[in-house]
Amino acid sequence: QQQCATQLAAASAEPITFDTVDSRTGKPTGTSFLPAETVERAAKGNPIEKAKLKKDGTSAFVDVYDFAAKIRAGEMTWEDVEKADMNSRLKFVGMLHRDKRTPGQFLMRLKVPNGIVNADQMRFYADCVEKYGEEKGVVDITTRQNIQLRGVKIEDAPDIIDGLHARNQTSFQSALDSVRNMVGHPLAGIDDLEMVDTREFCNAVNDLVSLDPVTGTRGNPVWGNLPRKFNIAISGSRDDYAHSHINDIGLVPCAHAETGVMGFNLALGGYMSIKRVAESVPADMWIPAEREAVVTLCEAILRIFRDESERKDRQKARLLWLVEKYGVEDFKKAVIKEIESYDRGVKVEDAQPTSTEPFERRELLGVHKQPQEGKSRVGVLVPTGRFSPKE
Repeated sequence: QQQCATQLAAASAEPITFDTVDSRTGKPTGTSFLPAETVERAAKGNPIEKAKLKKDGTSAFVDVYDFAAKIRAGEMTWEDVEKADMNSRLKFVGMLHRDKRTPGQFLMRLKVPNGIVNADQMRFYADCVEKYGEEKGVVDITTRQNIQLRGVKIEDAPDIIDGLHARNQTSFQSALDSVRNMVGHPLAGIDDLEMVDTREFCNAVNDLVSLDPVTGTRGNPVWGNLPRKFNIAISGSRDDYAHSHINDIGLVPCAHAETGVMGFNLALGGYMSIKRVAESVPADMWIPAEREAVVTLCEAILRIFRDESERKDRQKARLLWLVEKYGVEDFKKAVIKEIESYDRGVKVEDAQPTSTEPFERRELLGVHKQPQEGKSRVGVLVPTGRFSPKE
């Protein structure tokens, strides 16, 4: 790959120049994976699209390490960081700055697929934020089964990132125009009514979007320049605790009517914003509950979304509008064509009929028996999802 690419915009004949490789990391940029037509639309798009062309977000972590070293050495302060970096680009590292409320301090959003953490990770989170005081140094559990560390300063970020990576977690590509945290069944592996154990699938899709397949390091530039955020949920029971109906991709467990093989029906385009709320629509597609099938389906939809979705009006850049533009049937055909082009042997069938037997969504809170002999699961309420380091 060349270090820089230049394209001519058809209408204006002005060159569109962008880096295809980041010289500091040796990794390709997110923009380098976009077709020329998509780049051209991005160049004429909204301010965030233009900013992504000018300064790639997938290597923003290098800047965080650089800023931190200079701040520690007394060569600069956080106030010397460009505002566009502070308030926008560093979101690709999972660092969200609230310049009016907590100037100089960040909310660091992680990726915690299926919401599963262990004691060592929880202690690490507490150690990371404790120094920031009781009011600012807290840990939040989010509605997407995720963890957010509050109060983080730039000079401390590299140690936190390194600690996360040592624990097989990351904050990379967790905010802005990225695939957000993978939501799965909160009772995965310990549910007596479980239809699918979602843990393997959530981890696999998380690696698809945030693990570089070439270097094996966190941060995957293939998905480093999406037109908007993208939400995926994989449900594991009829309770649908994962809320598949409000995600861009919702995988709903359902057995094949003829073979009895467990799989997923696909729902597309769930969307919630201040301007529009829309429940996902049935996509009339079914895949078996197999790792390769789940990853391939998500990859195919993401590729179409990345290259074809809106780059000008951010309110219309979510998958919902692209599905509406295609029409459900034609979008289905496009997805199947994309999957077949990968030649992985993944077969998509029409949606399978779901159970019509009465079912009442179960309570998560309280003590309940597990299928494992002699063990129980305990659901505990965490008010507003907020933990103090001591807690």
